[in-house]
Amino acid sequence: VTHMFAPGNNELSVQEGEILTVTNQNVGGGWVEARNSRGNVGLVFDNSQYSYFMNKINFINAHPIFSHRFPGFSKTPNPEVYLLTKSVAKGNDKLPIYAGEVGPVWLYPQIQLDCVVADPKKGSKMYGLKSYIEYQITPNTTNRPVNHRYKHFDWLYERLVEKFACALPIPCLPDKQVTGRFEEEFIKMRMERLQGWMSRMCRHPVISNSEVLQLFLNYRDEKEWKLGKRKAEKDEFVGVKIFSTIDPELPELDPGQVEQKYEMYSQFTRSMDNSVKELLAVGHLHWKRCTGPLQKEYRQIGKAFQNLSSVFNTSAYPTLSATGKTYEEIAELVAGQPKKDLHFLMETNNEYKGLLGCFPDTIAVHKAAIDKVKEADHLVTMNKISQQDKHIMEKNLSTMSYALQAEMNHFHSNRIYDYNRLMQFYLEEQVKFYETIAEKLKKALGQYTTM
Repeated sequence: VTHMFAPGNNELSVQEGEILTVTNQNVGGGWVEARNSRGNVGLVFDNSQYSYFMNKINFINAHPIFSHRFPGFSKTPNPEVYLLTKSVAKGNDKLPIYAGEVGPVWLYPQIQLDCVVADPKKGSKMYGLKSYIEYQITPNTTNRPVNHRYKHFDWLYERLVEKFACALPIPCLPDKQVTGRFEEEFIKMRMERLQGWMSRMCRHPVISNSEVLQLFLNYRDEKEWKLGKRKAEKDEFVGVKIFSTIDPELPELDPGQVEQKYEMYSQFTRSMDNSVKELLAVGHLHWKRCTGPLQKEYRQIGKAFQNLSSVFNTSAYPTLSATGKTYEEIAELVAGQPKKDLHFLMETNNEYKGLLGCFPDTIAVHKAAIDKVKEADHLVTMNKISQQDKHIMEKNLSTMSYALQAEMNHFHSNRIYDYNRLMQFYLEEQVKFYETIAEKLKKALGQYTTM
């Protein structure tokens, strides 16, 4: 290895001079699977993709406040870059916050943006040496489809993290896949998860209106796509500078109120994160029981009834045998049910696990800003800043707090909508499931005569 590489999802951390063992050269997309000296296995760039690799390295060097993947900054961005800023963005860069019924809210679009991710197709380049899956994305605003590979989604994710992650939680994409990338089941699962990720981005009032997402959904040709990418990669309002574009049309908050909001949201996100993880753990256990022990037990009950029926030489013989078959049918229903209802419960909770995993880093930026403002009086005394600078810091801290409040209110409204819809679907499927079992048992019961 001639250069250090900072890892992302399923990517291998490599140090300069380290010797790697290539374990799979057929990953594609400019990647190979390799094992490092510590025995860790993951993806690294193929030497033939050196120029692209160096672009990534340059990006890391140019933006040291971010790790290459979010959640998790390499360190908390320095809020001083923004706290002493006097200018506010104008025009299309301006992000207003208004007083809504539930508190501070972002400006929502009149027409809700949405898109459909569908029609995955296998493509190739370099005379068929490298293959990939391309998805068709159709926004509701134009109904004109555009095509994107996973690496384009990855590029979009990186731009959104770079620009918004200090103010908005940007959940990770589904992971890269080393093997089985072209298997039908994997493609279906990835498309479903990309759909969920894109829908969440489209539902966000700030992200949905961003130039980078609009480019992703609406570019007309390769030239427009490349020009738009270059422009997005040169965006100046990134990191903590995103707060300089926010314009709350609300009274200024004092630092005490800001800290109170920070503590409340920090406690809430930790609590919900723990609850979501608990539900996921229970769900995984239940799925395993349905497709393992429970299915086996119902089969054993069915087999036992059928074995018992063989010792009867009366009219009860076929009835007992039919009851046994009923329990075998129930076994298959139990094993198949998680795919019909629990799957969607788990997927939604995995989405929220990803979202909630971003909040600690986003909130940490606010904590760092609160601590800086607390030092303001001492800095004034030491003649390092003026009273006017102190007021600017407090005003900007207030703006940051309104951004956090608007984001939490957006999160709450989405949470209520998502879980209301999810639980309705889950319980409807559960009712159908138990009604089907009840009907089968009633049918079996009806075969027995009252004596």
